[in-house]
Amino acid sequence: MRVTPCLRQNTLSVSAALRERVRRPALLKKIAKPEDLAPLFKNDDYIGWSGFTGVGYPKSVPSAIADHVEAKNLQADPTTKKKFNLFVGASVGPEVEDRWARLDMIARRYPHQVGKDIAKGINAGRIDFADKHLSSECTLDLTYGYYSLHKNHGDPKRPLDWAIVEATAITEDGKIVPGASVGATPEILQSAEKIIVEVNTRIPNLEGLHDINQSFVPPYRQPYLIKHVKDRIGEPAIAVDTDRIVAIIESNKPDNTGPNSPENDESRAIASHLIHFLSEEVSAGRLPKNLLPLQSGIGNVANSIIGGLAEGPFEQVQVWTEVLQGEHISLSWWLGWLTIALLDTFIRFFDSGKLSFATATSIKFSPEGFDHFYAHWSDYKNRLLLRSQQVANSPEIIRRLGVIAMNTPLEVDIYAHANSTNALGSRMLNGLGGSADFLRNAKLSIMHTPSSRPTKTDPTGISCIVPFASHIDQTEHDLDVIVTEQGLADLRGLSPRERAPLIIEKCAHPDYKDSLREYYDRALHECMKRGAGHEPHMLRNAFKFHTNFMEHGTMKVKNWD
Repeated sequence: MRVTPCLRQNTLSVSAALRERVRRPALLKKIAKPEDLAPLFKNDDYIGWSGFTGVGYPKSVPSAIADHVEAKNLQADPTTKKKFNLFVGASVGPEVEDRWARLDMIARRYPHQVGKDIAKGINAGRIDFADKHLSSECTLDLTYGYYSLHKNHGDPKRPLDWAIVEATAITEDGKIVPGASVGATPEILQSAEKIIVEVNTRIPNLEGLHDINQSFVPPYRQPYLIKHVKDRIGEPAIAVDTDRIVAIIESNKPDNTGPNSPENDESRAIASHLIHFLSEEVSAGRLPKNLLPLQSGIGNVANSIIGGLAEGPFEQVQVWTEVLQGEHISLSWWLGWLTIALLDTFIRFFDSGKLSFATATSIKFSPEGFDHFYAHWSDYKNRLLLRSQQVANSPEIIRRLGVIAMNTPLEVDIYAHANSTNALGSRMLNGLGGSADFLRNAKLSIMHTPSSRPTKTDPTGISCIVPFASHIDQTEHDLDVIVTEQGLADLRGLSPRERAPLIIEKCAHPDYKDSLREYYDRALHECMKRGAGHEPHMLRNAFKFHTNFMEHGTMKVKNWD
């Protein structure tokens, strides 16, 4: 039987800041040091962390566990080596997650990742990873017990041994107030046998920012009674059984978000095409003047779109999305008065007066953006709401609200199948995230990408429009619009044979248009000849762009023979 050692009797002093934040006196008796907790974690433990897109994650205890593993040289001996099963709503800061990966401390990681060292461990076979839509992983599969089917220790009613979560406060009745993300934290807390709470006194108490609802399993699940972006259906904090809280940590470390992807000419051109398209939809009467609630992914294209909307023609826009992110542009070195005006794109969108309300599961601003956000917390708190990812990504709500979904893939093929995760079909880059939750259920499903990307030897060596996607995350059945800096292809109501020429003409880079046209024309001729012309392909050549890149460092094929 596995026995978890007990913490020694608490003799630590409590800071005034922590005493103000932890309003349930009994929990102040559970104050602990991270280094005292580190030895309690055992090999094969199932651990859940709070956090989403590098925000709101625990920092002190995971770092202390890594310190302990390094100091004791535990990974050098198979009898002392520790590898954990790690569950987080999405990605967290590289100083904890990537460090665990470098130390080979992660056996399994679900459901999403973006870290370089995590991806390296996955592709080397050291870390078992499976992509899941973020509306269904921790929020459903974890509470269903699917991820603990092979767990043979601990409380069989609790899928996780540990939950380590960050909070900005604990209320009088023991409820946990998250920080700038919610993610899967409610479900992780619900599923854990033991809970450690890191109360971050560096950032403000964000009480009132959140709308938290309880998870139920079938047949007891309830509908989400949300008809408007502003609607609340839950509580402002997460209810937990305080008897399962074994330790309280005071933390004062910031989220390690770093700079977001900067805009460039390509991303601004994509944004221009897209805003023009949305304007035409309004003129045609298919969208209201303030559009419908927007979902925007991450990256420089998303930044350009949000920046364009802040300067665009639409008023009283609302956002229903997964992550509010932004790129910091500081011009303080030559026009100091513009420093605040050109902060993160979503802050600019708020400050323009054109964004009336936004709901998400996480806020990912640059460090400068967060400084501004926290300093002006009172200006934003009534225009913003954070929910759990099971609600933010709920297909039910996305369909009801008629969300306009916009996300970036790695590649799109000529029939509008999209690959968002695996380069060359095999190498994991990052998890799927919640893009498919939105794209499958939105009123308008849009994917935007540069038409090409550079290689080491060719500035346009990778075509993002390919004959056949080497891995498919989003299917042709889910996507309505493809847009690159070259143009926009409106695919609504079109058959596959109508889609392919349009995508090639509107979206492919000029260096690849002739090659793609020849591929399609030859495939059409061959398939029609044998009575198989619905979605023509030459299977012998379908991945020739990719194999040519692997052999020659470019996707520019000489011929299709």
